[in-house]
Amino acid sequence: MNHAIKYSPVAEGGLYSKRGVSAQKEEVHAAIKNLDQGLYANAFCKMYPDFIGGDSDFINIMHADGAGTKSILAYLYWKETGDVSVWKGIAQDAVAMNLDDLLCVGVCDNILFSSTIDRNKKLIPGEVLEQVINGTQEFFDTLKNHGTHIHFLGGETADVGDVVRTIAVNGTMTARWPKNRIITNNNIKPGNVIVGFASAGRAAYEQSYNSGLGSNGLTSARHDVLSKYYAEKYPETFEASLSDDVVYIGKNKMTDEVELEGVGITHIGKLLLSPTRTYAPLMSILLKEFFESIDGVIHCSGGGQTKCMKYLPAPMRVVKNNLFEPPFIFKLIQQNSGADLREMYQVFNMGHRLEIFTTEATALDMITVANDLQIEAKIIGHVETSGKKELALTINGNEVLY
Repeated sequence: MNHAIKYSPVAEGGLYSKRGVSAQKEEVHAAIKNLDQGLYANAFCKMYPDFIGGDSDFINIMHADGAGTKSILAYLYWKETGDVSVWKGIAQDAVAMNLDDLLCVGVCDNILFSSTIDRNKKLIPGEVLEQVINGTQEFFDTLKNHGTHIHFLGGETADVGDVVRTIAVNGTMTARWPKNRIITNNNIKPGNVIVGFASAGRAAYEQSYNSGLGSNGLTSARHDVLSKYYAEKYPETFEASLSDDVVYIGKNKMTDEVELEGVGITHIGKLLLSPTRTYAPLMSILLKEFFESIDGVIHCSGGGQTKCMKYLPAPMRVVKNNLFEPPFIFKLIQQNSGADLREMYQVFNMGHRLEIFTTEATALDMITVANDLQIEAKIIGHVETSGKKELALTINGNEVLY
């Protein structure tokens, strides 16, 4: 028997808000509500007229994002193991979180990137900076082999120990793109099916298994999974004013081993630090072959599976009733934290970070392309007519309403 559980998509509570972070970023959205929303209010990224070239057939886009608090996990793993190469993953996180947002509006090539790195020099030496900067270029080299050219224009590296406890790794991407090749989400409509593309596994262009965690909800993941050992040994890794009952409340250490089917034995820390998967190699193909049939694209980042609600062009009901089985890392987080379904699905992607609204026939073709790249994909839901914007997730046999 199914039961309907109704939740507000913006109500904040639980451990996430007690740690001073927000899945929905209500205060941020309130602060920017009076700013120009760009040419297309429902698009995943802001787009503006072609101020650079002055051509009415093009748009300009500039987007900023970063690795967030995932850099703290890299810091802990590096301090505990001495493995400095883990910082290359943080470089990929900062790039992928920018790039995959741009993919949602159709931008997939000829992109400019500028990095911003703020560090506490007393704790973060030059060898770490080298790994981040060189790792960024290495990731760009990999993407180039799959049709996405990103030009690394340098950036700013600042020693601001009075501001940053360890290190913050961020970046900005800029592009000029033809207006007739952009996705605005204005075409999302009842009758669409939704294709979900897995965040976990090992894509053909990845070097190792990806846990699927990405770069959202890492404050929660870190404190929920890791033990008080880290609070005592590395007080620089958390806000001192936080209540002790939300700081490193888990049972695990970064070097604890776990065995996963098809993967073998790996560290908990490696799963938490899996570099954010980019869907650029996949989207480059999909945008080329199926552009006319793509009605909307969502990156399930901050806000998790509720992210799509922000970009619906009109009242309608989004039904996600065939979601992926959550990968191991999310089950581990929930077991440690005791978080309810509402919080887990609002904070984490829970199995897929990219979703495309399209026709059923096109969906099947897209799934074939994804499988060729060793990315699991399936139709995870559809869109129905409704008098209001709403979302229904089917989780463990229950319908969770937002």
